[in-house]
Amino acid sequence: MAISSAAWLLFSSFLFLSHGVLQLQASHHLYRDIKASSSPPAFQPYRTSYHFQPPKNWINDPNGPMIYKGVYHLLYQYNPKGAVWGNIVWAHSTSTDLVNWTPHVPAIYPSQPSDINGCWSGSTTILPSGKPVILYTGVNPQNQQVQNLATPKNLSDPYLTQWVKSTKNPLMAPTIANQINASSFRDPTTAWLGPDRIWRVLIGSKRNRRGLAILYRSKDFVHWTKSQHPLHSATDTGMWECPDFFPVRINANIGVDTSVIGPHVKHVLKLSLDDTKHDYYTVGTYNLNKDIYVPDKGQVDSDSGLRYDYGKFYASKTFFDTAKNRRILWGWINESSSVEDDIKKGWSGVMAIPRSIWLDKSGKQLVQWPISELERLRENQVNLPNQVLKGGLAIEVSGVTSAQADVEISFRTIELQNAEKLDPSWTNPQALCSQKGASVKGRLGPFGLLALASKGLQEQTAVFFRIFKGQDKYVVLMCSDQSRSSLNNGNDKTTYGAFLDVNPSRDELSLRSLIDHSIVESFGGEGKACITARVYPTLAIQNEAHLHVFNNGTENVQITRFSAWSMKKAIIT
Repeated sequence: MAISSAAWLLFSSFLFLSHGVLQLQASHHLYRDIKASSSPPAFQPYRTSYHFQPPKNWINDPNGPMIYKGVYHLLYQYNPKGAVWGNIVWAHSTSTDLVNWTPHVPAIYPSQPSDINGCWSGSTTILPSGKPVILYTGVNPQNQQVQNLATPKNLSDPYLTQWVKSTKNPLMAPTIANQINASSFRDPTTAWLGPDRIWRVLIGSKRNRRGLAILYRSKDFVHWTKSQHPLHSATDTGMWECPDFFPVRINANIGVDTSVIGPHVKHVLKLSLDDTKHDYYTVGTYNLNKDIYVPDKGQVDSDSGLRYDYGKFYASKTFFDTAKNRRILWGWINESSSVEDDIKKGWSGVMAIPRSIWLDKSGKQLVQWPISELERLRENQVNLPNQVLKGGLAIEVSGVTSAQADVEISFRTIELQNAEKLDPSWTNPQALCSQKGASVKGRLGPFGLLALASKGLQEQTAVFFRIFKGQDKYVVLMCSDQSRSSLNNGNDKTTYGAFLDVNPSRDELSLRSLIDHSIVESFGGEGKACITARVYPTLAIQNEAHLHVFNNGTENVQITRFSAWSMKKAIIT
């Protein structure tokens, strides 16, 4: 369960009364005395056209995504009363293609003592009978976080418009015996069924600064017993929100059901860090006999390691799409605008494009790519010929709606031996991208795209590569530079970066950017690194937005492929 990180007051402080256990303070915060506009303004230059967002108000975590009877379901945290966090319910929309969406009434809202102060994040599990069930976090009258169960009222309804809460709620709760921190106990995962016919589920938590994936077991999905040890934990990571635990096939890009275990799969544990608002993951081995997860050697158990997305992307959740044998990732793109601006525009938060994810052939990281259904929105393709892009040159791309586009480009480097030497101290890619932004001339790079650029380039969001010569290999840096994205200095204009595991002496450098008015969602190296930018230009809006291919290095690079499409508007009501 993620919350906004600005202008906050403590939602709960030290709790002493919960089952007689001294509880730690929560990091959840609530806006007070802020009036939301009754309806969004008519002029909306920043609303997206093919990313999911409701017509108005605040959204955050994607919850319980699934496919049921051929219909895709997205449930998500939603404030029906305004554009700031609060009054949270589980909003509900359905789709047949993951692109166009129809809303329904909220699936879950506060109505029981076990959730009367909040219906926070959770997950859906499909039982062997095909019945979907939801485990979610509720906040009780003592402001303790507890875990609840809801089931569909009518299984013959493919839209699952009515849900019934269990009379046995809460199913999992802090007690004197289990010593669980009642203010940091939330976001149950999709459960998995072991060969022993016992269900297992994880709940995110912490003990002091140690993040915990608390493990529970059940034979009937109603009566749950806490394990004596967590599935996994890590020091100095803080609260683990929205954990996700799932298998991925080795040497195959198809997905598998969450309960699959065996030598043909590895497991992925993803955590959302409340302290930094980063989603990080490790690839490793699930030991069923000991019920522990062990990251593979070389995996970094913190957000300085692998992340789904190195930009604005948080509280993510995957599900297994049985219709197409793929695992799909949803994530929340949180805001870079001020709370005051969010209230003026009448909304806050957008969902990232659903991504197919699978294990890279190296076995060391995941690969992500926008779902193929998105390509149905493409129209009016524009191509550039294979050509050399000289150092210091920028080419404007015409014939495409630059504020609403899908762009794919590949580069081949020509003079690799002239790459700048990598300083051994340059280990933080975000800091390096901030130091060496798009305007800083290099040798091999920066080269890439200038998206949402104004006519005179006063505003621009640059997505680019730089190549360095390391000690024994070339190192590719991918950056998304928001420093000049807007003349409005009230926005967060952080620059993001990632090192890309691509060998430029052998492979082309590919980049795909989904541009959608206030979003630039980019995939480098065929999906090995992703960076999502949230930007609010003042000049480069609607028809005044421009798109350029640029090279601000001294060395030439070759454009081997370039295609851009204007994107039709998705039907999202």
